[in-house]
Amino acid sequence: MVSDNASGPSGSGGPVETAGALSAEERADYDRLRRAAHVRHRRLRRVGASVLLVLTLVFAPMAVVAVWIHDTVADTDRYVQTVAPLASEPAVQSAVVNRLTDHVVAKVDVQAVTDSLTKLLSDNGAPPRVVDTSKSLTGPLRSAVQTVVHRIINRVVTSDVFEEAWVVGNRRAQSAVVGMLTGEGQGALKASGDTVQLDIGVVIDQVKKRLADAGFKRASAIPQVDRSITLFRTEKLTKAQNAMRLLDIVGTWLPVLALVVAAAAVWTAPGHRVMLMAVSIGIGAMMIVLLVGLAVVRSVYLDSVPPTTLPRDAAAVIFDTVIRFLRDSVRTLLVVSVITALAAYLYGPGTAARAVRSAAQRGATAAGRGLSRLGVRTGHAGQWLARHRSWTSGVIIAAGALTLVLWNHPTVGVVAVVLVVVVAVLAVTAVLAAATGPPGDEPHPVH
Repeated sequence: MVSDNASGPSGSGGPVETAGALSAEERADYDRLRRAAHVRHRRLRRVGASVLLVLTLVFAPMAVVAVWIHDTVADTDRYVQTVAPLASEPAVQSAVVNRLTDHVVAKVDVQAVTDSLTKLLSDNGAPPRVVDTSKSLTGPLRSAVQTVVHRIINRVVTSDVFEEAWVVGNRRAQSAVVGMLTGEGQGALKASGDTVQLDIGVVIDQVKKRLADAGFKRASAIPQVDRSITLFRTEKLTKAQNAMRLLDIVGTWLPVLALVVAAAAVWTAPGHRVMLMAVSIGIGAMMIVLLVGLAVVRSVYLDSVPPTTLPRDAAAVIFDTVIRFLRDSVRTLLVVSVITALAAYLYGPGTAARAVRSAAQRGATAAGRGLSRLGVRTGHAGQWLARHRSWTSGVIIAAGALTLVLWNHPTVGVVAVVLVVVVAVLAVTAVLAAATGPPGDEPHPVH
């Protein structure tokens, strides 16, 4: 018989709740099982969040590189913007001038000219001393030819003609660039064996025309061969092409996947704020690793290029120019990671975080009261802001984050501007929330 004190649905005829019939020992066992289940649940969440965190750290650097390859190589305007500065780099101009000068002078048979002169002098009865002296003109004549050719070629390469030809040639060669990276097709930029070469035929055509106009009639006979400069020489070219092809395919979705995995790690973890800090710090650390990796790759690249193929200073300029947007992206993400980790900490229970929040609140309250004394009162709007402080702050911060996501290739400067705007808007809303009216009528902010 069930006692009148037993808890249960009144008049429903249903079963009586077990809790009212549990003994002290059974209640203790029940609580212990609930605690154990809760601990197992939290443990599973920690394990899942840890796995997602590791995946985020793996995907983050891959996503940055994939976006750089996809946007810089596959986009013609972005690619031209990347390589255009090379045409005005003194080191690159010097390498091109010297290479073209050597090719042109090599095609001029100076020895045949001096032999013809010697024979002409001998046939016309010139003194033997004069004839013998003419035989030694090969060196000075070759030097004179080289000086004149170098001066003419230098004028072409350092003029606007070269820069225009460089930009036009690279724009037309965009499909060839993609072909080189995928190992398919040929063009201005092509892969041959273990080398990557740039065709400078447009520049050679301009040089031939200038030389012909200057009186070097044989310049038009310069053959249509050896019109390229070797940019890279590496035994790993095939593997690099495979990796780039894969990254280009996933370039659109890998960043989205990395962002989703990072958000899932934060959502899965029992402590969302702590996991957000861990994700931010981890991504920042991976960006530092990527910057170090780029420095190592640069050193390896410079050591792999023989000085006879390309001067070291020109090779360094080419490498730095080509990857400069990748470096900018890495630095931008590093700054964003630091800001996110700092913001997550400031929302926590730490002593420093509480001190910063308290100081900000006191400052906003003082500013709001000052506005109220001046007759500037926000009334119901300010009261609404005070009641929904957490919600409005979240919306403002989310808007700043969305701005960075939608911004086309944000830089560190853009991040700084967005951060200043977000902080300013948060400060303004806090002041407006405190400027509701006389001090006695001010609503207490909800924390």
